Amino acid sequence: MPKNYQCCIYVTLRPSVLDPAGTAVESGLKQLGYDTVAGVRIGKYIELTVTAADETSARSQLEQMCDQLLANPVIENYRFDLHCQEIGDRD
Repeated sequence: MPKNYQCCIYVTLRPSVLDPAGTAVESGLKQLGYDTVAGVRIGKYIELTVTAADETSARSQLEQMCDQLLANPVIENYRFDLHCQEIGDRD
């Protein structure tokens, strides 16, 4: 019987890619007096639910989604967490 998997996907720029948004946020934080801040990087956080026969299948689907649409593999890295959620369980 298929199961629902709650997925949290984190997409970040590769360390070798410049992050102008991160630089701007870091500058803004320093202007606000947060002088201890350094190395700000901006990324994406995505939540979704996947229905799959098992965890291996869910992970495979997620990898395909990330490679094909959710992340640009040339400039971004991704990782994800998932946990099984019983059908009808909202927490």
